[in-house]
Amino acid sequence: MSKKEIKRLTVADLMKEKEKYQVKEDVSESVLVERLNVEVVLRKPEKSLCVDTMKMLRDDNNDTDADEYMVYNTLVEPNLKDAELQKMYECTLPTDIVHKIFDPGEIAQLSELAMEMAGYKKGGIKAIKN
Repeated sequence: MSKKEIKRLTVADLMKEKEKYQVKEDVSESVLVERLNVEVVLRKPEKSLCVDTMKMLRDDNNDTDADEYMVYNTLVEPNLKDAELQKMYECTLPTDIVHKIFDPGEIAQLSELAMEMAGYKKGGIKAIKN
């Protein structure tokens, strides 16, 4: 997209199309887990969850996997926090259920998608060269 095609955002635009520009909190996305051929639903994480997850990634002394933590807290369908499910899969820690169902690569991808839903990670913002 060339600079000529990019529209400069104005206060008038923000006021005229408030619904379009306002950040939405209650956002979810259906995702296909190809290995299992099933659909799961992730919800957009709150900022505090993203910050906690990023801190976990930087903490060498942390024994909780940051990606598992993110998936555990953003996957709404199925509900991984279900007590019966946790018991059936013999989970010691609540987040254990994540690696008992999903492969490591799937966990990383689900976590990354959740972060992207909150505006972190891939793209979205780019400098425009004059």
